[in-house]
Order: sequence, then structure tokens, then C-alpha cells
Amino acid sequence: MSTISPLRDFVTDFTRLYDRGLSPAAIQAQGADLLRRLVQHDNWLPEPFTRPNPARYSQYLLHCDPLERFSVVSFVWGAGQKTPLHDHRVWGLIGMLRGRESETQFARDPDGTFRAIETTFLEPGQVASLTPGVNDYHLVANALPDQTSISIHVYGDNIGGVARATYDVATGAEKTFISGYSSEEVPNLWDRSRRAEAA
Repeated sequence: MSTISPLRDFVTDFTRLYDRGLSPAAIQAQGADLLRRLVQHDNWLPEPFTRPNPARYSQYLLHCDPLERFSVVSFVWGAGQKTPLHDHRVWGLIGMLRGRESETQFARDPDGTFRAIETTFLEPGQVASLTPGVNDYHLVANALPDQTSISIHVYGDNIGGVARATYDVATGAEKTFISGYSSEEVPNLWDRSRRAEAA
């Protein structure tokens, strides 16, 4: 039976990292271990947060910390969907839940243009990280041509409200955006009645 308790436990444990007064780097490092544990299993994500949009990838909010210190998002990629080149301006973690994702990292040259550095692939259960000033420019795509892929992202802010930018690779032209989210709903992490019914 599908249960949301792994996500609830993840949110609780991630909140405790902040409560311990850790540095952002330590939160990201220890949070990567928590996310790796979460994406080892694929039976907890509620179905409404797995639905692809035929027009573009979807970004569903799963949880935002009440103080907006971090947010948890499911990215749902329809076949062949991809992002433009973009940044984040906050640290991030990406955990692969279903399918396969490609990530192409870019470096910005002194003239403002971009060049691709490398493309890597994320498989289910694997986790990657992003850090501003280190590896914050990338383009992400569903690496599967005929099926949906889903990744779980954690960011060091309410990512749907952060002013970020997309970039033209050839010219370096920058366009500011605030992503928002693909749904008005978030999953109910705190209804424990399903667990009682299952028992």
C-alpha cells in the first residue's frame, strides 16, 4: 500500500538539520543522505504529483518549510521535455525517483556567453547537488524519449518564489523569471489515519 510517511519522515529529519544550527554546506551534505534514502523507494509520491503536462515539465510543491528555509518539489518530465539553460541562486539537491534525467553543466566565459562542460545522467536512487558559484548553470532534460521521468528536488529556499534567470547559450542574454508551482495543492503529510487503517 502506498504511504506518504517516507516524505513526512524526510521533511521532519530535514527540519532537524536546521534546528541543529548547521551551516548551509553541512545541511546540503547531510540532506543529500536523507534524499538518497527517500528516493530508494517509489511507493510514497501521491498520484496527483506524478502527472506530466504535455506542454512543459511540471514543478509540484510537496512541502515548504514555514520559515521558507527549504522546499521540496517533484519535477515531472513528459517524454522529451527539458528546461532552458538556467540558474538557481540557492543550493539544491536532485534525487531521481523514476525514469532517467540528463544534466548538462555550463560555464560562463568572460564575455558572458556559455559553453557546455559535461552531460551526466541521473538514475533512480541517485542524488546530485547544485551550489551557487560552483555548478549553478545547467540544462536538464528527460533522458527517456517515450516515458515520464520524475525527480525530487530540495532547495535552500522557497524555490517557487526565488527570482532566477534563464540564459541564451550563444549570446549570454539573461531573462529573469520566478517559477511558481504547477499546482495550488500540496500533499497532506499529517493525516495519520491511513496508517491506522492499514494496520
